[in-house]
Amino acid sequence: MKRMQPFNDLKKIGDDKVTAIGMGTWGVGGWESPDYSRDKENVEALRYGLELGMNLIDTAEFYASGHSEELVGEAIKEFEREDIFIVSKIWPIHFGYESAKRAARASVKRLGTYIDLYLLHWPIDDFKRIKETLHALEELVDEGIIRYIGVSNFDLDLLKQSQEVMKKHEIVVNQVKYSLRDRRPEHSGLLDYMKREKITLMAYTPLEKGSLARNRCLSEMGAKYGKTAAQVALNWLIWKENVVAIPKATNKVHIKENFGAMGWRLSREDYEALLKCV
Repeated sequence: MKRMQPFNDLKKIGDDKVTAIGMGTWGVGGWESPDYSRDKENVEALRYGLELGMNLIDTAEFYASGHSEELVGEAIKEFEREDIFIVSKIWPIHFGYESAKRAARASVKRLGTYIDLYLLHWPIDDFKRIKETLHALEELVDEGIIRYIGVSNFDLDLLKQSQEVMKKHEIVVNQVKYSLRDRRPEHSGLLDYMKREKITLMAYTPLEKGSLARNRCLSEMGAKYGKTAAQVALNWLIWKENVVAIPKATNKVHIKENFGAMGWRLSREDYEALLKCV
């Protein structure tokens, strides 16, 4: 089995350390339904990221109706499992005590391994079902099916409410949309609260579907560091202590570029100057 290359740009999730930038898989293996036409390419891309040293992979049961999880499971086979941190998510239709347990076990079967971090993918209006789901996940931690519990797209009030009903385990991550252009986690107070609570913010769509990679101002800043606009936009996010980013990973060129956003930091002056870029 391959051991992953040690890498020093790490952030904490619970008691674990993950690379500040991971690999997102929305669209890998299809969108809402499976697409098997690029399976080999997708698996090779994920393996390439692991070979570089990116140990964080984000997926979900909703992605390609579970096929993304299958591809992640295939990609990690050649590596030591303990070197990798896998995130998956439960879709709201499976919220509830028993259905959450079934969904988690189905994801584990597709992945071929346990889940390091399991998230509630989207909030719903029925908090009773959210509470039941969180309690089911706590039992799954005790059973070794999952290791940590988190949420996704939860606002500040719902995050606090969810924390209050936890019996014996903590919520360690909230995955939300966050980028240099979309700074709602800052404006709402969510980011500061999560920092105080030692909850990691996992930022999705960090490049705004590629638009930040084409931003001239970011490109000019990147030239100062020998980096691309995309690398500058990602570094701006991971500049914050409790933020990791999960840009979509579909080919080796983009994965190598994402990897190159780590291992250095913008100066405070340049970090603040970037706010005028978008």
